[in-house]
Amino acid sequence: MARVTRVTKGGKRFSFRTTIVAGDGKSRVGVGIGKGVDVAQSMQKAFNRAKKNLITIPIVKGTIAYQVESKYHSAVVLLKPAIGGVKAGGAVRVVAKLGGIKALTGKLIKRTNSKINTAMATIEALKKLRVKSKARNPKSETKPENPKF
Repeated sequence: MARVTRVTKGGKRFSFRTTIVAGDGKSRVGVGIGKGVDVAQSMQKAFNRAKKNLITIPIVKGTIAYQVESKYHSAVVLLKPAIGGVKAGGAVRVVAKLGGIKALTGKLIKRTNSKINTAMATIEALKKLRVKSKARNPKSETKPENPKF
């Protein structure tokens, strides 16, 4: 949460900016940013945007399937699968925990003071993850019979 100021001819106008990370703790997480005249309004806007931007994370045995790297503005994040616990700091840890990831190693390759950029880079990295679905077994499939005309 931050108080931002817009300077006009008549003086200073204050508003609030809020960033919210929303997740169900199972496999869905989203980040939302909201601005408003008061704190409650900015929080409500941020929460609604976080719900709109929910992504589903393909979790394999409590962690991610493979190493992935992503960039968002000035932040570069590297995520690796791990065995015991979430070993990451700041916004990466928050996004991983709320996304339901039990084990992960996170590294900020190019660090920035903006936690928003770090959180968004983490979301972008998680969007890149894909898991192969089970291969179809052609022997077990039944072939449709030829229709009689």
